[in-house]
Amino acid sequence: MFAVLLLLLTPLHDTRPRSPQAEYEKARLLFRQGYLEMSEEQADFGFKRFQFSNPEWAAKFQLLEAESMLFRGMYPESLRILATFQPSSRDPEDIIRKLAIEAVDLTRERHAPQARKELAEAEGICRSADYAVCGEVYRAYGIMAVQEGDPPEARKFFLKTLSFAQAHHDRLLEASASSNLGWAANQVGHFDEAMDWSRAANRIAVELGAEDLAQLSSGNVGWSLLQLGDHERALELFLEAEQRAKKLGSARDELMWISTAGYVYRDTGDLPRATQSYRQALEIAKQIDSKDDIVNALEDLAQVSVDSGKLDEASAYINQVAPMEQAGGKHLSANVLLTQGMLAAARREDQRAESLLREVRDNPANPTTTRLGAGEQLALLFEAEGNAPAAEQMYKATLDAFDSAQAELKSEESKLPFVANAERIYDDYIHLLLQQGRSDEALGVADRSRARTLTQSLGPTVNKGATKSADLNPRQIARKTGSTLLFYWIGQKQSCLWAITPAKIAFFPLSAKAEIASKVDRYRKAVLDYQNPLAAKNEDGQELYRQLVAPAASLIRPDAPVMILADGALSQLNFETLLVPGASAERDSSGDQHPGLHYWIDDATLLSAPSLAMLAAAKPIQSTAKNLLLLGNPVAPSEEFLSLQFFGLEVTKVQSHFDPKNVAAFTLQKATPAAYLDNNPVHYSYIHFVSHAVSSRTDPLDSAIILSNPSASSNSYKLYARDIMQHPIDARLVTISACYGSGTRSYAGEGLVGLSWAFIRAGAHSVIGALWEVTDDSTPRLMDALYQGIENGQAPAVALRKAKLSLVHSSGRFATPFYWAPFQIYSSR
Repeated sequence: MFAVLLLLLTPLHDTRPRSPQAEYEKARLLFRQGYLEMSEEQADFGFKRFQFSNPEWAAKFQLLEAESMLFRGMYPESLRILATFQPSSRDPEDIIRKLAIEAVDLTRERHAPQARKELAEAEGICRSADYAVCGEVYRAYGIMAVQEGDPPEARKFFLKTLSFAQAHHDRLLEASASSNLGWAANQVGHFDEAMDWSRAANRIAVELGAEDLAQLSSGNVGWSLLQLGDHERALELFLEAEQRAKKLGSARDELMWISTAGYVYRDTGDLPRATQSYRQALEIAKQIDSKDDIVNALEDLAQVSVDSGKLDEASAYINQVAPMEQAGGKHLSANVLLTQGMLAAARREDQRAESLLREVRDNPANPTTTRLGAGEQLALLFEAEGNAPAAEQMYKATLDAFDSAQAELKSEESKLPFVANAERIYDDYIHLLLQQGRSDEALGVADRSRARTLTQSLGPTVNKGATKSADLNPRQIARKTGSTLLFYWIGQKQSCLWAITPAKIAFFPLSAKAEIASKVDRYRKAVLDYQNPLAAKNEDGQELYRQLVAPAASLIRPDAPVMILADGALSQLNFETLLVPGASAERDSSGDQHPGLHYWIDDATLLSAPSLAMLAAAKPIQSTAKNLLLLGNPVAPSEEFLSLQFFGLEVTKVQSHFDPKNVAAFTLQKATPAAYLDNNPVHYSYIHFVSHAVSSRTDPLDSAIILSNPSASSNSYKLYARDIMQHPIDARLVTISACYGSGTRSYAGEGLVGLSWAFIRAGAHSVIGALWEVTDDSTPRLMDALYQGIENGQAPAVALRKAKLSLVHSSGRFATPFYWAPFQIYSSR
């Protein structure tokens, strides 16, 4: 970075005498670092300066100017420079580079036959000797395959480019090839692989100080995340890449990231902002006269116009883009065909719509998410035609295709957000079933979307066709768990509650997603602001109970726990804090301070679970052992995570409830991540952490428990969620007595993902984690009461409730939910 700053402080047109080589290296360094506009100016200055005094170096400056224009997306301008190129010495490397640059320019300008001739000539020269620039020829072939819509061919040439770059120690070309391989993997739905390639490219780019390639590869990671359904992380990377491209003067990259940000806005329903992004991209595309980008922007504007119901505008955009795409006898892209199909469906041109949508859906070469979108639109078309059986068949087929695509993903990091791509399809399918009065089957479909990666790790996967409640037998699951199950679906079209007991399944319609989410957000904020909702008779707390619980109140048995299977915003709501009308039977002898209202925790023992499928697959608890693995009160690894005065007290209180012979306690300097990972955690029935924790919203598997640093020279004091889930356990209870142990990021299907999720993934029967930052002084008291209850033979959920009630019914500040409500128990059985 310091070297870059020095370069920026140097005048562009330095008047001091310099050798042509020194001037060229200076301009070339700017190019390598991604300052394309500056390298273009320096190259133009060098060409003019040495045009007559040193034609050989002038030719090199001219090539660099054209190459800088190419990377800026200024293809016509680059071609005009190359048209006057005169290599004075007939240097083969200059000629090869000129042909490769020109071929890419011609490819981008849709003159493929001429581009192919240029590359054939360059390849012929490369056969005569091992020139260092020949890797650029292979890259140009790959770009041509990209333009022609042939990802496998592009991948072949990019791999050849990578191999050449590695053999010739050309790190910049290696980074470029890796970035391009990421694109190719994205096109065929290999999103894990795409992220790996893009991240590899980014590491090299950062190492080289290649700012342009760094922003490109970072943005490509965002593109993979977008395809996986992780809109939040994708948008963050797109906006960051846009600003970096703008700073570098790369107009083409700037418009690319503006466009991709528009995709996020469109997918999340912010159509005005999506339209604004696409129009801005179109303006930049016209300014730099980039035909490809003009086509892309017109496609995007056509799609968002259909979504907005502006059908005439959509038709006008399609009429502009179709001739441009079909130039040279080419076929229309999948995006245009999909948009045409959606437009035809909106105009009730049903036969044409079906033909177009099937063409997109049935072509395996089309991107996975585009094909899924076409399947969804076909189902909606059949539904609009009144053909419910065909609609249902198409929903099933589309969800099966989605399952197959998800199964190809290798890592949890990719699988977690991917289900968002099917969330709308599930919502539409459930809506269809509910309209037909088939609520039990709708429950089966809703559960099919839940806890995919957790279910895959803990039990047999749900069959692809498992869309009926009979496949799961929810009543049997209620009997097995001894609970009343409250299963929620929070959808865009409708929200639902199924109350499930051993005797029956009852269905209740709920308010729309936006209304429920706004109440949850307000009520959660009131709790986190240390307010006393009970004393204030908080309206949101009362209304959430009336909407979410009261309809099923008559089915909830007083002698059985209630298991909440939450969805969406409900994952961050502690149902125990909801306000129930009437006096409580649990009040102590001092009397009910609020006779007209009480917290739901006074009436019921609550647990949270991810899905019916997981509960059905779980095996009964076998072990009766009672041993403890405890890590806590670590030595502060930094000022950010200072040890708190009550850490030691909590460690002492927890240990006191176990036979010392059955306790493995690691405290102070010994409380390290290795102490957990290397100490056979599978052998312990109870695992407890007393420490700080961090929750990563952007990447929940980077959430970590903060422990001691094993040595002053290391930086390995974090026990990461991604490492936790790789070490099997069979603990009856894991307790994370730290802030945000439950996580802060909710994924469609999986709910909150963080440390609690990781321990369930590893095999824990139950996990206690915190929904928000816990307090140092109230937690030891709560944990002491928890383990006293367990020592007395209570189940963990019952013991936790009793411990909380001791605070709820106290007279001090600990009676407010902020102090007792963060801890929530998650169960896998």
